[in-house]
Amino acid sequence: MSANLATALVTKLTVSNHLDGDDIRAIESLRFRERHVGAREVIVADGVRPGECCLIVEGFASRSKTTADGARQVLSLHIPGDIPDLQSLHLKVMDHDLVTISPCTLGFISHSDLREVTARRPNLAAALWRETLIDGSIFREWIANVGRRAALPRMAHLLIEMHERLRAIGRTREGDFSFPITQVELGDCLGLSVVHTNRTLQALRKEGLIETDRSGFHLLDQERLEELAGFDRTYLHLSPSA
Repeated sequence: MSANLATALVTKLTVSNHLDGDDIRAIESLRFRERHVGAREVIVADGVRPGECCLIVEGFASRSKTTADGARQVLSLHIPGDIPDLQSLHLKVMDHDLVTISPCTLGFISHSDLREVTARRPNLAAALWRETLIDGSIFREWIANVGRRAALPRMAHLLIEMHERLRAIGRTREGDFSFPITQVELGDCLGLSVVHTNRTLQALRKEGLIETDRSGFHLLDQERLEELAGFDRTYLHLSPSA
C-alpha cells in the first residue's frame, strides 16, 4: 500500500527533479498513514503544531487564510503528488489552513521519517527543497495575477496553470482536465465575488475558449487563452534543472 501512495510523490518529483533508483526506493520505503477525507474538510488548521506532513495522493486541496471578519483568500491549489505542508518540517506552527477541495486520498509521513530519509539521501532532500522553491515561484505569480490582471485574463491564467501542472503528471487529455472546484472557491482563488466569477466564466465560454461541467474544464483554444492571460510557463519549472 505504501508503494502505491509513494507513486504519486515519485511521479510529481520527477517532473522537476532528477531522482536515481536509490532515491526512488527510499521514497517507496517511507511509512505512509493513509486517510480518506471528503471535500471541504480541514486537513491541517491554522495554529496547529503538526508532527507529520501530508502527501496528496488523489484529489485537490488548497491553502487559505481567513481574515478576522470571515473573508477567505485561497493562497494556492494543490494536486496529486504535492506535499503542501512540507514547511511544517521546519516551521513548527501552521500559519494557514490546508483544506480539501474534492474528496482526497492522503498519505501522512512523520517528520522523523522525513528527516531520516533526507539526511540519508541528500539528492532527495534537494528535490524536496526545490519543490518548496517552485511553490514560492507559483506564489509570486499568484500575487501578480490577483493584484494586476483583469478578471478575464486572471481566470484564464489560473485555468492554464492548472492544466499545465496536471498535464505534467499525466492527468489531462486533449485539453480536458478534472478540477471539481466551485465558483465560490474559484472566486476565493482570484479575489472575485461569486457574481463576477460567474460572469467571467460565461465570458470565456462565449468567446469559445473553454467548456465546463461539474467535474472539470476543457480548454478549447489554449493558444488564445495563453495570449489573453499573458501566460509564461517558466514560473512552473516543469523540467529538471541541468
